[in-house]
Amino acid sequence: MQFSKAVLKGALSLAAVVALGASTVLAANIAVVGGKTDDEFWSRIKKGVDDARLVVEKNGGSVSYLQLQTYDNLGPDAAQLVRTAMSQGVTGIVVPDWVPEAEDEAIKAAVQAGIKVILMNAGNIEKARELGAINYVGSDEYVAGKAGGEYLGSKGAKNVICVNTVPGAANQEARCKGVIDGIAAKGGQGKQLPLPATSFGDQTAIAEAVKATLLQDDSIDGIINVSATDADAAASGINQAGKVGKVSHGTFDLNASGLARIKDGAQTFAIDQQPYLQSILSVTLLASHLDYGTNLPTAPVLTGPGIVDASNIDATMAGVKSGAR
Repeated sequence: MQFSKAVLKGALSLAAVVALGASTVLAANIAVVGGKTDDEFWSRIKKGVDDARLVVEKNGGSVSYLQLQTYDNLGPDAAQLVRTAMSQGVTGIVVPDWVPEAEDEAIKAAVQAGIKVILMNAGNIEKARELGAINYVGSDEYVAGKAGGEYLGSKGAKNVICVNTVPGAANQEARCKGVIDGIAAKGGQGKQLPLPATSFGDQTAIAEAVKATLLQDDSIDGIINVSATDADAAASGINQAGKVGKVSHGTFDLNASGLARIKDGAQTFAIDQQPYLQSILSVTLLASHLDYGTNLPTAPVLTGPGIVDASNIDATMAGVKSGAR
């Protein structure tokens, strides 16, 4: 097929306009508020942020990761990071709404200032709509917790404790409430074991608390942790209490050591919310919205829950080794 000179000239002119338009698009400038990157869960989030950054920077934009330094003052510190992002002139913010009473005011202020927001990891679509955020990306923590409680019940557990190392955080409270409701639906009972926030990441403190609790109440036959690193400590506490094989052990989130315990039969299961997907989807969806005005009809964008146990352990471990699960 042959084209006239006029058609070719018009096509070349259009290509030039498209190229010029691509170079003059107001590029996304996104801040992601998150946890400490030496925390194994948040290192998965950070990998998703870093991978998404490649796409955003290719389009002329930027992505920064604003991390908490401790978890001792979770809500107010997260709110301050939102304000820090605003002062930096960002056009978009991805943020977990861990403690709504402390964070909501700052998130609303960002929205009112014209900054586009996606809630990630902690929150829900109702909260996103209330605050004016464009979507929620993550797991429904209550649904995930209920699935974990029901799973423990299906394995014969009757008395379950949910060890919460970040009491007061909305997502962790929802997880434990779901666990308690899930085990109750299977005819058992559950309760929360709240530990000081300073215990988060403190292997010795968590192990000692789990050991003491098991020795004080011989009827406890199920334990679930709110993070994979907490589960490492709890596994030590279970062992020290002489309860290996007598207590079903589950956790939210994955790490290599926990999956190794599942493979060896020392841990029963883990609940995967796929943190890598949470961040890479949040950042790329927000960048696309800022650059091109795109929106998803799907809200929320759920990344979990998924139960990992002996039946699918081998298929999961490869992702852990790559740093994405």
